[in-house]
Amino acid sequence: MFDDGPDDSFDAELANLEIPTAPKVLKLVVKDDGTSEIAKKVATNAIKEVATASKAPTPHTILVNPKQRGNPILKSILNAPWEFNNEIIPDYVVGRTSCILYLSLKYHNLNPDYICERLKQLGKQYDLRVLLVQVDTTEPHNALKSLTRISLLTDLTLMLAWNHEEAGKIIETYKLYEKRPPDLIMERTESSPYQKLVAALTHIKPVNKTDAVTLLQTFGNLENLINASDERLSQVIGLGPRKAQKLYKTLHEPFLCK
Repeated sequence: MFDDGPDDSFDAELANLEIPTAPKVLKLVVKDDGTSEIAKKVATNAIKEVATASKAPTPHTILVNPKQRGNPILKSILNAPWEFNNEIIPDYVVGRTSCILYLSLKYHNLNPDYICERLKQLGKQYDLRVLLVQVDTTEPHNALKSLTRISLLTDLTLMLAWNHEEAGKIIETYKLYEKRPPDLIMERTESSPYQKLVAALTHIKPVNKTDAVTLLQTFGNLENLINASDERLSQVIGLGPRKAQKLYKTLHEPFLCK
């Protein structure tokens, strides 16, 4: 169960998170020989940019912080290429403005200040900042409560995975859908009468999609389903008395109230 009391264990750390300041403007310093210090710095930066551009990774590659070397989740990233990059601050960069910080609950319980330190380093970089948490403890509730609070206060999207495979799939999915339109992952509206009927039955809580399909396969059509007694409904595999009573009551409620 969640602890309803105040949890201020991270307040001090959150209050100290630094917001990156604007870059300082270089001052023009003219030397005796007529050259300027700023010209030399501009030339030096230009050389660095050319060198960086020549080593620029492909845009379809997931950038991985070398600190993640040896993490088993890398073996589960199979559908998107990835490569180590020493220049990035987050654990994974999955887009030009998207990054992922990885954290296991076991490590978080041993080092509760770790995530705040990482957020200080990250600053305000990236528009989409994901905190990928692997739930690998038997009692995750208190830790998840604290991490949820941190995520809300620091503009993080909290994602949970229960094993290495799920964590790897989440990372590669963010990369694969980087440039996809939003409607691609929106829920599709079913068009066939059968699918519409299944969808309608699942609106009766706690009937799920599997229950709805089983009911239609058992009774053949909606008329037989409506005419079935609550005792007969409870005999359907996977339904049980509680779901059967709720379904029976809903199907026999009048549509119009007097």
